[in-house]
Amino acid sequence: MLRAEGEGQRGFPAGTRAGPGVTQPVPLPEPAAEIASARLLQGRREIVIRHGGHTYRLRVTASDKLILTK
Repeated sequence: MLRAEGEGQRGFPAGTRAGPGVTQPVPLPEPAAEIASARLLQGRREIVIRHGGHTYRLRVTASDKLILTK
């Protein structure tokens, strides 16, 4: 195959790498913020959270687990 002057692999400029199999680095997401459930609940067994026009309930079960319901 003939290449034009200054042209690299598959018609891309010389010195560049592109095409199948070449991946670009993906930025890593920031770590999730952490907040203690005790801080959210403030001694309560249940709180109401409003998000996107909807209401959710976060409650502590009898076995000390958290349940989020819509």
